[in-house]
Amino acid sequence: MPRPNTLLIDSEQLESGEGLDPNFRSMASDEIDRFRREVLVRGGRLAEELKGGKELDDVTLLREVMNTVGKRDRLGGSIRCVVSVAMLTEGWDANTVTHVLGVRAFGTQLLCEQVIGRALRRQSYDLNEEGRFNVEYADVLGVPFDFNAKPVIAAPQPPRETIQVKAVRPDRDALEIRFPRVEGFRVELPQERLSADFNDDSILELTPDLVGATETRNSGIIGEQVDLNLVHTGDVRPSQVIYELTAHLVLNRWRDPGEDPKLYLFGQLKRIAKEWLNAYLMCKGGTYPAQLKYKTLADMACSKIIAAINRKFIGTQAINAVLDPYNPTGSTAHVNFNTSKRSRWEADPRRCHINWVILDSDWEAEFCRVAEKHPRVRSYVKNQGLGFEVPYRYGSETRRYRPDFIVRIDDGHGNNNLLNMIVEIKGYRREDAKEKKSTMETYWVPGVNNLSTYGRWAFVELTEVYQIESEFEANVEAAFDGVLDGAALASATRK
Repeated sequence: MPRPNTLLIDSEQLESGEGLDPNFRSMASDEIDRFRREVLVRGGRLAEELKGGKELDDVTLLREVMNTVGKRDRLGGSIRCVVSVAMLTEGWDANTVTHVLGVRAFGTQLLCEQVIGRALRRQSYDLNEEGRFNVEYADVLGVPFDFNAKPVIAAPQPPRETIQVKAVRPDRDALEIRFPRVEGFRVELPQERLSADFNDDSILELTPDLVGATETRNSGIIGEQVDLNLVHTGDVRPSQVIYELTAHLVLNRWRDPGEDPKLYLFGQLKRIAKEWLNAYLMCKGGTYPAQLKYKTLADMACSKIIAAINRKFIGTQAINAVLDPYNPTGSTAHVNFNTSKRSRWEADPRRCHINWVILDSDWEAEFCRVAEKHPRVRSYVKNQGLGFEVPYRYGSETRRYRPDFIVRIDDGHGNNNLLNMIVEIKGYRREDAKEKKSTMETYWVPGVNNLSTYGRWAFVELTEVYQIESEFEANVEAAFDGVLDGAALASATRK
């Protein structure tokens, strides 16, 4: 056979320096070159060693062979049988194992179970018409597996098609999209009188889904049942809730690490907190304002108050984005991953730097159609394997938000100054979705625009699948109208 389909591995030989057969390098030269290019694109310690002139050693190549068993056009693509001596106990993630044959006994039961685990990787995680996984079996035979039940014969399934999602270079390099990797934000607020700009995203709904059960029934083995509820928290005076919420805001949220609390702002923040409590706190399902005494809920309330204050001063006070010091810039040129997911959209080569768009919903497919059809769209990309993340705070927890799309739009400034529009496609909006939108509009977009090194950015959230085209068109036209208004104002000023 031109290519062997059996791989024999002996851990002792590898440790003693006896590695791959010399003929393997010449036989698999194309796959080795492809693997070397992938390593250089990914970066890291191994990439630096290759740039320094070091060759790929046998252990590294063997690990790649093992990791790509059965994958087409990869180093292990032709392998159909693996004979292993003390090498397959753990860490091997091939998902195409159909038979495990034990030739000799194991030293411990744990090793036996670990080897069986090599056959437990599912080949497909797609749901069938009944909304369930298809049945998959692996035959486990041989000396150490006598305890197994009688093998179950299952009809073989056709192999899943695996595609490589990558940037098409250099043919589509003109469609590359670059973005900043933001790690945090620094806000410079005025020292004088503070005020807030509340909107619909400032509303916080206290519900049992958010705070937990508001009424429970306790019942012992004998005796009367007792119902417990939170009615007594309704007796807490509103002034006490306002005071404790303001204190939490001043002492914990309204100061940088290592700084003393700005106690002189207590009166102003109390006024703003009172305004928020009276108009933007909604209590439903047996909840009460006094539950803001819980620190997690107090953090959520403080986040909405701080966002409203920062929103009031957008354009007059600086909101600066803090970039990752080690990797400040991301790009579509770095996208390179494999997937067998069937829900995908073949991207228009005139609109997308990436060859495929991997979809999470039919809504996203509809957006791809709209984006590729719109005359003002110059390029777009789905945030899959892109590494585009936005830090935000939800309650006491710091999280990472991954928007759905980035679209570059000609809004009248010309092709050299396109508008980068971040698009989120959202159906049901929970409290965390509101925090994401607030972070994008209040911190990320103004902070990145203030950097002036990554172009102009905007954010839009599309919530109606049947109105994606009209909503997207409206946002594009709004951006274009803003340019025309700015040009008219500049012209009038010159006159």
